[in-house]
Amino acid sequence: MNILITAGPTREAIDPVRYIGNRSSGRMGAALVAAGLSRGHRVTAILGPVEFHLPDGAMRIDVESAREMYDAVMTEFPTNDLLIMAAAVADYRPKVSHAHKLDRTEGRTIELEPTEDIVAAAGKIKRPNQCTVGFSLEASGDLDRARRKMIQKNLDLMVYNPLETMNSISVEATLLWPDGRSERLARQAKEGFARILIERAVAMIK
Repeated sequence: MNILITAGPTREAIDPVRYIGNRSSGRMGAALVAAGLSRGHRVTAILGPVEFHLPDGAMRIDVESAREMYDAVMTEFPTNDLLIMAAAVADYRPKVSHAHKLDRTEGRTIELEPTEDIVAAAGKIKRPNQCTVGFSLEASGDLDRARRKMIQKNLDLMVYNPLETMNSISVEATLLWPDGRSERLARQAKEGFARILIERAVAMIK
C-alpha cells in the first residue's frame, strides 16, 4: 500500500528572519513513517522544518510553509491509498511577507490570513478507494469539536489528542470514526501508538 504522511510544523514568513510557527517536533510523523515501513508499505513523508532523519526506504519531501505543504500533498495524494495528516500546520500566515528584516517599529501590527486547510482539500478530491486521517489537538475532553472537524473535512478517521501531546514523547489518543465509533487508547509512547494507527487506517482500505 502507498501511504502519504505529513509531519512537523510549518513556518509562515514575516520577513527573512521571523516567522509564525508552533512547537511541533514531528515525532509523531516520524513514528508513523517507521511503523508504515515496518509493515511493508511504501511511504512518502512530507515534512515541515524538522531535525530528525527518517528510516531508510521512505521518500522524503521537505517543505517550509503551509502553501508548500498543500502543493506537495495535492501532487502526491492522487497516487497514494492513504493520507495521514500528522503535521501541525499553522492556522494563519502574514498577508504580506516582507523581503527585508523589519525594524521593531515597523512590525507592531501584522495582518494575518488563514492558511490552506490541507486535509479538507484532500477530502474533496479523494476517490472511493482512498482514505484520509486527520489529527485534532484540542483541550482535554473536547471530543465533540474533533467529531465536527472530522465530518466537515470528510475524514475517514480522526485522532483526538489533548494539548499536552505536542512535543511530548507519549500520547493519550482517542480514535473517532464517522459512524460514531470511538476507541480510547491508553497513554503510550508515540511509536506504539503509530503502529496501532497504521493498523486501523490500513484496515479501512482493505
